[in-house]
Order: sequence, then structure tokens, then C-alpha cells
Amino acid sequence: MSTARPRRTPPPNGLIIVDKPADWTSHDVVGKMRGIAGTRKVGHAGTLDPMATGVLVIGVEKATRLLGHLALTEKVYEATIRLGVTTNTDDAEGEVTATTPAGHVADEDVHKGIAALTGPIMQVPPQVSAIKVNGERAYKRARAGEEVELAARPVTIHAFEVTGIRRPADAGDVLGDGNVLDVVDVDATITCSSGTYIRALARDLGAALGVGGHLTALRRTRVGPYGIESARTIEELARECVILPMADAVAAAFPRRDVTEEEARLVAHGGRLPAAGLGPGPVGVFGPDGTLLALVEERGGAARPLAVFVA
Repeated sequence: MSTARPRRTPPPNGLIIVDKPADWTSHDVVGKMRGIAGTRKVGHAGTLDPMATGVLVIGVEKATRLLGHLALTEKVYEATIRLGVTTNTDDAEGEVTATTPAGHVADEDVHKGIAALTGPIMQVPPQVSAIKVNGERAYKRARAGEEVELAARPVTIHAFEVTGIRRPADAGDVLGDGNVLDVVDVDATITCSSGTYIRALARDLGAALGVGGHLTALRRTRVGPYGIESARTIEELARECVILPMADAVAAAFPRRDVTEEEARLVAHGGRLPAAGLGPGPVGVFGPDGTLLALVEERGGAARPLAVFVA
């Protein structure tokens, strides 16, 4: 009598848009989704810090090959920056390293500081970040007490919109010792390029205003075309695992190119096509029947495969 277990049907290839909860790492979410989706082949398109919530794009099966390309797309965040308090991580998870009364900072000064941080800028990543320095993660060196020097990198802040400026002292908020909480909380919606650290924006805004600053809340509301409205919580996904088919995911995120049967055969075997003028970034190639064939990149007059999804 056979005791072999029946083979589990693999999940479809596609994306899962997760509304990440607070206090979970992106790796925690991947681990949970492996169990929910029933496969080890799960990855994510760009991390969110444990403190942050919101859109985390998860790839399942063949869609994991899309993730590196999706990670490079534009992102939108809702953030709260506290002026007057500096931490060693540039966010609320770190230790307070300095406090400076900030109640005198005028709204106009806040807007001017934000204007200077909008557009193409050079940004120094936080010391406590995953960037490698001589082969070791910066956060490991920083937590070991080492002063880490990271080079500034170009990022683009497409929009930095203030949605509220709050002064807790005006509302009578006090600390445990009875002193007034002399800070300014700035709520903002930020649209930015890949690689931007929102907590570094909080740090730099506070530094520019002379009072220090750090990030107290962060929610990612969009990654490329995938918005919070299409995201599901872990609990919802445990009840019903909604997977966006890979063809739909590619059509939403990248320019689409439909090809002939002959061109489809060429692409399926890793061949090149003439460029179609659809841009420097990835282009989704679809066969005559609508099947997703590949991602290609146009360069030097040719469309070269980045990833082929059919054998």
C-alpha cells in the first residue's frame, strides 16, 4: 500500500500585493506568504522597515523574476516627521541622541526646507541601513559602535507635499516629567525614485532647520502601478490568497509589445527583436494569443531579453 503524499498543485505565477503590518520585517512577510501560497519560491520587490506599513509587492513562482525590475519603479509614502528630536537610526526605532526645542520653527520655514529637498538631490543613506561597506552591511558596523561613512547617492523626490503641521505643545501634550513636548510634527505625502530613504529626508529636514528630526510614522501607498487599494492584509490573504496573474502584472507595470508568431518563437528561445521605440526600461512582450513571453530591454537598436517566461 503506497504511503506517498499526493503532490501539491503549485500556485499560479503572479504577484501578491500585501499590506504589511507594523513590526514585521519584509522577510517575515515572505516567510508567512510561503505558507499561505504553498511554495518556497516567494520573494519581495524592495524592503520596508519593520516600523513601516503598506504596500509590499510579493512575487510567487516565475514572478520572482520580475521583482528586481519592479523594485526600480516610483514609490509613494505617507510619512510623519518629528522636528526637535534626533535618533541614531533617523526613525522612532532608534535611541534619542539629541533634543532641541522646535516650537519656534515657523510653517514657512518647514515649507522652505522641504522645497530644498524636492527634485533631484544627493542623499546620504542612514548609517543603520542595509548598504554594504567593504562587504558588510552598514547597520552591523553601526550597531557595533563603528562610525560608518556612506557616500551620497542621487535620488529624485518627485513630490514632497505637506498635509499637516502639528504642534503637540499647543494641544497641551506633556512629557512624563511635566515638561512641554516642544516639537513640531510634519505630515507629508512623498513621491520618490527607487533607493530613496524617507528617514534620511526626515533627518536632513531637521538638520536644515537646526533642530534635528526623525521619522515617526511611515506607510507606503504605492509601488509603481500597485496601490494600497489593491493590497490585502495577512489575515485577508490567509482566508483567500489573491494572486495577480503575471501577464496582468507585467501589462500594468511596463510598456506592452505584441508580436507575431514568428517573433514569439524567436523570443521564446532568447533571441533578439528589432527595437520598437518603447523606452529604455523593461518592455513586456506578448504573443498573438496574449501569452506573456518575456521582458526585454531596448538598447542599440535591438530588444534584448531580460527574462524569458516560456520554454
